[in-house]
Amino acid sequence: MFLENIKIAIRSIRSNLLRSLLTIMIIMVGITALVGILTAIDTMLYSINDNFSSIGANSFKITPAYASLKSNRHGRRKRVGEVINFRQADQFKEKYFFPGAKTSVFTRYLFDATVKYKDKKTNPNKVVIGIDENYMDIAGLEIGTGRFFSNSELLDGMHKVILGNGIAKKIFKVKKDKILGKIVDINGYKYKVIGILKEKGSNKNSNSDQSILIPLLNGKRYYHYKKKDYGINIGLDNSLHMDEAISKATGIFRNIRKLKIKDENDFEIKKSDNILKMIKDATFQIRFATIAIALITLLGAAIGLMNIMLVMVSERTREIGIRKSIGATNRHILTQFMTESVIISQIGGLLGIIFGVIIGIVLAHAIDGQFRMPWAWIGLAIIINTFVGLLSGVYPAMKAAKLDPIESLRYE
Repeated sequence: MFLENIKIAIRSIRSNLLRSLLTIMIIMVGITALVGILTAIDTMLYSINDNFSSIGANSFKITPAYASLKSNRHGRRKRVGEVINFRQADQFKEKYFFPGAKTSVFTRYLFDATVKYKDKKTNPNKVVIGIDENYMDIAGLEIGTGRFFSNSELLDGMHKVILGNGIAKKIFKVKKDKILGKIVDINGYKYKVIGILKEKGSNKNSNSDQSILIPLLNGKRYYHYKKKDYGINIGLDNSLHMDEAISKATGIFRNIRKLKIKDENDFEIKKSDNILKMIKDATFQIRFATIAIALITLLGAAIGLMNIMLVMVSERTREIGIRKSIGATNRHILTQFMTESVIISQIGGLLGIIFGVIIGIVLAHAIDGQFRMPWAWIGLAIIINTFVGLLSGVYPAMKAAKLDPIESLRYE
C-alpha cells in the first residue's frame, strides 16, 4: 500500500510538473540556506580551532587557588591553596588520560638568568623554564633551527638547552645553524645549544623569544626547593571537548590533593580558549538568524505546497470518487495525499542538502580547511522538511478524505 501511494504521488508530480518544480525549488533554496550556511560556519570554526590548536589555545592549566584581595590593596591576589609540588604534578600526568589530550609538567626555575658566550652576555632578566616532552606542543612553540630534546636527554636531565630567538641574536653574531653545538653559560652552569626557537614575538603573558628551555629534571637537580611550584598544562586536539576534559582533570586532581567531598577546590583551572569561545558565541547568533531565515523561506514553500495540494484535490475529485466507490476508505485517501505532499517536500530537501554540502566543501577548499560531513544539520533539515510536508498536506488531505463519493463522481 505504501509503495502504491508513492507511485501515485510520483505520477501526480509528473502531471503537475511545472507547479511541483516551482515548489521544490522554493524548498530547495530554504534547505540550501539552512545546511549551506550552517555547514560553512562549522567549517570555519573547525579551521579556526585547528589554527588555535597550533598556537596553544586549546589548552587549560592547573594552578594553586588564589583569592582577590580588597580594593584598597589595588586588586592584588593572594594565594590560598598550597603550591603544586613536583610529586603531585607528576602523579597527575601519570593518571590523566583523555582522548586527544596531552599533559605537560613544567616550571619557571629562574627569572633573572644571564646567558654568556665568550665575551657576550644578556641582561640578567631571562627566564629559565624546565620542560617535558609535551610542553612545546601545548604552548604552541616550534623549533626554528636545530632539534628538540631527545627522550634520554629529558629523562637523564642532561645539560642541553634550547634558546629563544632573541637571546640567540643577542649573544651570537653567526648564522643560526652555526650556533648549534656551542657551549653557553647560564648562571654558572654549562649547557650545549641544540636548538633555537622560531621567532614568535611577545604577548602580555610570555615572551618565548627571551626564554631559555632546559630539561625539567635538569632544572630540578639545581633549582628545586621544598615549596617550589610546578605548572600543569593540558592541551586538547579539539576545544569542543574542553568542559569534559576539565571535569575529569578536576576529579583526578582533587584525589591527588586528598580533598574531601565537602572541601572546596584549593586549585584553579584556567582555560586558554577565551577568543575561540567569543567566536563561538558570535556564531551562535548567526546560526540562529540562519535558521530563522530558512524557516521563513520554508514557510513560503509550505504555503505554495499547500496551494498545489488543494489544486490537486480539486482536479482529482472524480478520481477520489471512483477510488471510494471501489472500497478506498477515508484513511487511504488521507494517506495518499499526505504521502504526495511529503515526497514533494523531501525532493526539494534532498536537493537543498546536496547543494548545502557542496557549499561547505567549496568553502573548506577555499580556506584550506577540513570539511566534515554536517550530519547534525542534515538531520535537522530532514526533520524540518518532513514537518513542512506534513503541515502542507494535512488540510488538503483531510479535505480530500471527506469528499462524498457520489458528489465526487458527479464532479465535472
